[in-house]
Parts: sequence; C-alpha cells; structure tokens
Amino acid sequence: MSGGPKRVAVTSPQTRVAHARRMMRRRWRAPRLEPGEALRARSLHRAQRRLGAVTLLLLFALVFGLPLVFAAAPALDEVRVLGVPVSWALLVLLPFPAMAALARWQLRAAERVEER
Repeated sequence: MSGGPKRVAVTSPQTRVAHARRMMRRRWRAPRLEPGEALRARSLHRAQRRLGAVTLLLLFALVFGLPLVFAAAPALDEVRVLGVPVSWALLVLLPFPAMAALARWQLRAAERVEER
C-alpha cells in the first residue's frame, strides 16, 4: 500500500440534520376527536363500509354472473347479430359500461352519505 493521503468521506452538513429529523419523528396517531365528532366519524365510516360492500357485491355479481348466465343459456351462442353471437356481443359491450355506471353510482352514494 502506498503512503498516500487518507480517504475522507465528504457529506453535506444537511445530511446530519435530515438524519436527526428522521429520528425525531414518532409514529402517526389519529387525532383525538370530540365525542360528537367521534360519533359522526364512526357512523360515517360504518355507512361508507356498508356502501363499499354493496358495490363490491354488485361488481362480483356482474363479473361472475355474466359467465353463469352464458352457461345457463347456451342458446345465446346460437343467436347471431351481424354474424356475431349474442353472448360475445354481451361479453364485449356490457361489462365496462356497467362498471362505469356502478362506479358513478358508488361515487354519488358516497357523496350523499358524507353530506348527511
């Protein structure tokens, strides 16, 4: 090894400040609410959860129900519109507009719940 200059790490003075700030942070805690506000927050949370569950069930009914309808009604494969089986047309044209309508309904319902 040569007897050259010793290597020194160069850091910004702000690095120490950033590390110190990170150490000073505590875990986030939800703010304390007044009893009336806490009651309203709990009821709002419950209503939003219920609405979300209904929306999720409707989405599952759409996504999993459509194949069940096709399995229960194989005649839809025989009926053709413009040379395309009706089951294919329904599979392509129905889900996304229905999901968009479901999302719009859920958004409006969530806003109504918050306005109460």
